[in-house]
Amino acid sequence: MADDGDTVTQVTVKEPLDLIRLSLDERIYVKMRNERELRGRIHAYDQHLNMVLGDVEETVTTVEIDEETYEEVYQTTKRNIPMLFVRGDGVILVSPPMRV
Repeated sequence: MADDGDTVTQVTVKEPLDLIRLSLDERIYVKMRNERELRGRIHAYDQHLNMVLGDVEETVTTVEIDEETYEEVYQTTKRNIPMLFVRGDGVILVSPPMRV
């Protein structure tokens, strides 16, 4: 396949945490319990999915019921956090960066 001496490196994911290991120092998306979402650079993690994230953008969505019309009103609050420890038992989903 590569006659000119180029080598192709294939990255294999054998365990779920391998995907997170490959995403170290890259921006990831983390969906948490209670309608909380995080986007930040992952610096460290462990087998319980405890994580240290840097340059985090936190988005919290709350739903309130309008008492007059009984319609759901969604409110989104965003804030930036320089460094954050995320406890693994609150994590629902971790999405690595898109790879082309």
